[in-house]
Amino acid sequence: MASKVQVQKMATLTGHRDCVYTLERSGDANIFYSAGGDGMVVAWNLNDPENGELMARVSTSVYALRHLPQRNLLLLGQNQEGLQVIDLAQKAVLKSVALPKVAIFDILHTSAGQGKVFVAMGNGAVCVLAADTFELQTILRKSDKSARCLAYNKRTNELAVGYSDHAIRVFNAGTLELKYELASHTNSVFSVVYSPDGKLLLSGGRDAHLRVWEVEEQYKERGYVIAHMYTINHITYSPDGQYFATCSMDKSIKVWDAETFKLLKVIDKVRNASHGTSVNKLFWSAHQNQLVSCSDDRTISVWDIK
Repeated sequence: MASKVQVQKMATLTGHRDCVYTLERSGDANIFYSAGGDGMVVAWNLNDPENGELMARVSTSVYALRHLPQRNLLLLGQNQEGLQVIDLAQKAVLKSVALPKVAIFDILHTSAGQGKVFVAMGNGAVCVLAADTFELQTILRKSDKSARCLAYNKRTNELAVGYSDHAIRVFNAGTLELKYELASHTNSVFSVVYSPDGKLLLSGGRDAHLRVWEVEEQYKERGYVIAHMYTINHITYSPDGQYFATCSMDKSIKVWDAETFKLLKVIDKVRNASHGTSVNKLFWSAHQNQLVSCSDDRTISVWDIK
């Protein structure tokens, strides 16, 4: 079938000295951040993609970043060393928040109510911090296996957490009470994302299954597709919500129709000179509809999606 999605590689960004694990948007459509095994946090400009700017450097690897646009802060999960709050204007660590000395897999910020920061931890805990002061308020403990990924549904004020015990747990983001436990995956859940309209939750992970959950039907499972050969590392929606993309340990990126769940495009090494190893994270920018990917091969690729 001829796909109506055209993909062109626009740039390959190099400079990281180790696997690149995470990408994060900024307040500007053309600026994004990357971090990985070398502890470097780099800002990139899609208008001038060749030159990254070092924003911070920490002593251990970084799996998670979260930007707070209103305050121009970047939250950085430093494995074994807690949460660092980086002032982007000053390029300085504003605050270090001591957390359990384990890996930090994901960070989420909600502005509902007083605002909270959720941190998914390698010991199964989800640390809940006050958004204004970053003080630790409470710790959600529902599993002793890693909490790997977080998603927030604005419409329902729900927090979805994917765990390495194969379950997804959905909490009331305000009261933190457990509302649903979704147990279809047969291995660790590495990515959860709500559709832009808040009606669906997509999940993926080590079992390579992309699963679709109906939020308004108490998270009844709509179905699944075996989306990749190996682990699904990340799922992200396009800015207009019409498409979503998945990336995998199988080195490929796939673009899907968000309504029909049809596969529209495969981006890989053979066809598109894509990554040579696991693709870890995606960032779909509103800047000329560019999709950005990062990999264990230490590079970041920028794709023009038409």
